[in-house]
Amino acid sequence: MKNIIKIAALFFTVLLLIVVCAITYIKTDLPDIEAPELTIETTPERLARGEYLANNVMGCLDCHAERDWTKYTGPTFEHSKGSGGEKWSPELNFPGHLIAPNITQHTLKDWTDGELYRAITAGVSKDGSPLFPIMPYTSYGQLEKEDIYSIIAYIKTLDPIAKETPARELDFPVDIIVHTMPQQGTHSLKYEGQDAISRGKYLITAAACFDCHTMQEQGQYLEDMAYAGGFEFPVPTGGVVRSANITPDQETGIGKWSEAQFVDRFKQFQDSSFVAYEVQQGEFNSFMPWTYYAGLSERDLTDMYAYLMSLDPIKHQVDKFTSPNTVASNEP
Repeated sequence: MKNIIKIAALFFTVLLLIVVCAITYIKTDLPDIEAPELTIETTPERLARGEYLANNVMGCLDCHAERDWTKYTGPTFEHSKGSGGEKWSPELNFPGHLIAPNITQHTLKDWTDGELYRAITAGVSKDGSPLFPIMPYTSYGQLEKEDIYSIIAYIKTLDPIAKETPARELDFPVDIIVHTMPQQGTHSLKYEGQDAISRGKYLITAAACFDCHTMQEQGQYLEDMAYAGGFEFPVPTGGVVRSANITPDQETGIGKWSEAQFVDRFKQFQDSSFVAYEVQQGEFNSFMPWTYYAGLSERDLTDMYAYLMSLDPIKHQVDKFTSPNTVASNEP
């Protein structure tokens, strides 16, 4: 009996040692992705393209900022654009506390172009640590290199804003798993010279629409429910708002929308008559950042519409908002 106990103890000791070694390897040696040697020339064309992408498509400056949740759509505080501060926490179903970092030259002045490229397309920070994929590097890594170069050229022109953001705190075991997530970009999608549906897919990917318009289960996206909505966002003014079904289902999605209606839905937030009105506690608010997507060009919006209409329709009725007293609303 004693021998059996000794053998069992030895077995579990060896097993524990293997687990400790594996965790140590993952946390110290991964991700194993080198930053390329890269020098990006700053041209007027790249600056213009980068400004458009960063402010209207990919939302870099708005995600790396703070939003005013006392107003409809949670518009970004202008003074905070690029300086970080947006929070994702367990209340929003994230495994820990994450705060968008400062991406102005206050923080990025010592980054090389190659390190910026690696962060955006592969999810690895300057010091070699992994970024959490709320930064949609798996989407950005599919985009054309030239667009990534344009983003980098533009970001490097941002005035420094002296603001520090706290380091993230991830829960176990995600703090270990995150080291295995970064991956090299494929640059598999093309925009220039493509048909409307292909350009739309490119833009939908760049805007990371899948991430918000697809439900998750135990932290994993439900691929068979892609773009069918239902992702829950507790809002600071109270209640839970859910992303819309943007598949072309006639009853529960946008299948009955015309191209003009789709474009106008965005452009109404660019109209000079739009004012981000105050939202009272417990009232409906939208997590969708309409105010920066409103700057999308009409051509890009029609391309996005063409792509969404090419998807298989998924019948999925979404209750867009549940107030603190659990009264549901389907307000779009």
